[in-house]
Amino acid sequence: MATIDTLQSWKIAMTDLFYWAMVAAFFTHELDAVKRHEWRILPLLRAAPEAIGEQSFIWLHVPLFFVIVWMSREGSDGLFALCLSCFAIVHVGLHWLFRNHQANEFNTLSSWSLIGLTGLLGALHLAASLLV
Repeated sequence: MATIDTLQSWKIAMTDLFYWAMVAAFFTHELDAVKRHEWRILPLLRAAPEAIGEQSFIWLHVPLFFVIVWMSREGSDGLFALCLSCFAIVHVGLHWLFRNHQANEFNTLSSWSLIGLTGLLGALHLAASLLV
């Protein structure tokens, strides 16, 4: 019979696994976002000249990724991790809402798999975090 300590260890392991897999999927999606010219969809960047929009989009990921890694130091059960998981789910919805945008290039199985995987892992992370 499993002990409370064993169950707690399993919960921590699953929470960590789902969180870091979600972060990896999100970062990989952002690589795909460069290929898919996502700046052409974003309200603040789509009005910029192409080269400026592209470089701004790429360089804005430096502080974004820094914040994600830095704030993740509090652990996969911290408030930041829970908020990022919620965003991963909302992010799927945002891509769904913008799926018919004229500049949307997220039209491959690979792109949608990364988007969906990020949201799924975010949901699994939240579910694992809520287990007692």
